[in-house]
Amino acid sequence: MRQRVISGTAKSVAGLLLAAMLSVPAQAGVFDDEEARARIEKLREQVQAQSDELGKRADIIGRNQTDFANQAEAIKADIAKLRGQIEVLSYELEATQKRQKDFYVDLDNRLRKLEQPPLEAKTDPAKGDPAFETRDYEAALALLKTSKFKEAAAAFLAFIKSYPSGALTASAHYWGGYALAQAKDHPAAAELFGKFAAGWPDDERAPNALASRVASLEASKDWKNTRITLELLAEKYPNSEAGKSAKLKLRRK
Repeated sequence: MRQRVISGTAKSVAGLLLAAMLSVPAQAGVFDDEEARARIEKLREQVQAQSDELGKRADIIGRNQTDFANQAEAIKADIAKLRGQIEVLSYELEATQKRQKDFYVDLDNRLRKLEQPPLEAKTDPAKGDPAFETRDYEAALALLKTSKFKEAAAAFLAFIKSYPSGALTASAHYWGGYALAQAKDHPAAAELFGKFAAGWPDDERAPNALASRVASLEASKDWKNTRITLELLAEKYPNSEAGKSAKLKLRRK
C-alpha cells in the first residue's frame, strides 16, 4: 500500500515536473514573440519615419525643380522679349537714319533748284562752266549718298577750290562739313561749318550748320570755341530749334 502511495506520489511529482518542463518553453516563446513584435513595430515606425522624411524631401525637390523650370521659362521669355525689342529698335534706327539721309538729299535738291543762276549768268566765265560745276557737284553728292564720307569730303573740298563763287558752293560747304563730321575729321568739319554760317548767314541751313559746328568742336574738346559758337547761335538765330537748344546748353554750362 505504501509502495503504491509512494509510487503514485512519484508519478504525480514526475507529472508535475514534466508539466513544468513543458510549460517553460511555451512561456519563453510567448516572451520572444512579444519582443519580436515590439522590435518589428519599432522598425516599422522607423521605416515610416524615414519614408515620411524622404517624401518631404521629394516634395521639396519637386517644388524646387518646378520653380527652377518656371524661372528658366520666365528668363527665356524675357530674353526673347529683349531680343524682339532690340530688333525693333535696330529697325527703327535704320529707318530713322534712312529718312534723315533722304530728307537731307531732298532738301539739297530743292535748294539747288533755288540756287540755279539766271540764264545769262550761266555764261559768265568768272564762275566757270555751269555744266562742269553741276557734274562735279553731283559726283561729290553721289559719294555722300553711298556713305563714302572720306571720298565725298575730298570731292566737296576740291569742288570748293575749283568753284569758289559757284552757284553750288554754299551747298558744297554744308555737305562737305557733314561728310567730314561723318568721317570723324571734326576739326575740319567745324571749320567748314563755320565758313558756311559766316558766308551764307541768311541760308535756312545756317542755324543747323552752327549746331553741327558745336558738335564737332565738342568732339574735338575745343570748349572755348564751343561756347563762342553756342552764344553766336543763341543770339543770331534765337527762334530756330538749334538756337533754342543752344540757349539750354548755355544755361547748363
